[in-house]
Amino acid sequence: MRKFIHIAIMFVIALVFVNNPLTDQYIAGLKGDSGVVAVSVSKPKNSPLYDEIAAKAAEYSIPAQDAKIDPVWKAIPGYNGIAVDVEASYKKMKSGNKFNEEKLVFKQVEPKVKLGDLPPAPVYKGHPDKPMVSFIINVAWGNEYLSGMLATLKNHNVSASFFLEGRWVKNNPELARLIMDAGHEVGNHSYTHPDMKVISSAKAREEILKTNDVIEATMSEKVLKPITWFAPPSGSYRDEIVKIAAQENLGTVMWTVDTVDWKKPSPEQLINRVLSKVHNGALILMHPTDSTEKSLDQLIMGLKQKNLQIGTVSELLSEKRIQNRENNNQGFGKNNNNDIN
Repeated sequence: MRKFIHIAIMFVIALVFVNNPLTDQYIAGLKGDSGVVAVSVSKPKNSPLYDEIAAKAAEYSIPAQDAKIDPVWKAIPGYNGIAVDVEASYKKMKSGNKFNEEKLVFKQVEPKVKLGDLPPAPVYKGHPDKPMVSFIINVAWGNEYLSGMLATLKNHNVSASFFLEGRWVKNNPELARLIMDAGHEVGNHSYTHPDMKVISSAKAREEILKTNDVIEATMSEKVLKPITWFAPPSGSYRDEIVKIAAQENLGTVMWTVDTVDWKKPSPEQLINRVLSKVHNGALILMHPTDSTEKSLDQLIMGLKQKNLQIGTVSELLSEKRIQNRENNNQGFGKNNNNDIN
């Protein structure tokens, strides 16, 4: 009986509190326009350090750069800017109560126009300020060299983008799955390797869709990822093909530097050719050949010596900045300890 009385009293108190107009005013004051309770974060009162960080923030900022259509290079991705996160920087510095450039925290600022906002156009390179390159490896033959290339990529912890011919995937599902299971990006390289510039629109769409279907059917569930890029065989296309690919949610990617490995250059010739032409944002075209297999190890080391990271096509063409090392290059502190959110 006593327990019942206690429960009844608590119910009455709760009812009074909920129906209290003062309670309503309090909750309403915490809510924003959306009706969701908001937690406000305000600057600390009388904090010269906070004010100093805020005042100096502009000195360290870099504006974002919009994606654009270049008359020569076609679609060029945008690049995130950088701004000082004043709140986070203050939290790192307040224990010492002194401005410390090395404890600045940065956040990336996205551009207003991204690659996906542009009209359909092929991409030949990444943003020129991004110290990254990507291997585009077109596969329609050369099975005997794939295992060696995959082993080298794994040894260097490098992810590449393999553009697979659909017919090849159908005939070599184990090799295709080996590429996918290794974590590399997989793209569309048509089904029968036709000249996409001259085939009909209906045939072009069929080539693209059929390849997507066979690749997706070959993927295991653990690596099931969307196919987002199309590489026309031999780099041959017309504007309509790019539009058809875009309608199937595929961007069209070309290349900046060609290894010309199909001509069977010596490893030294291949390496010198690439390293003499490479630059920020370069898309490096190669195939599974004897020349590429033998030169890949030294080529990767040479690119790293040029302070170029190697990533997939999607990583290269994203707006995201390269972290840490880039801070030091651009004067954000005397070491690589600056944070980027």
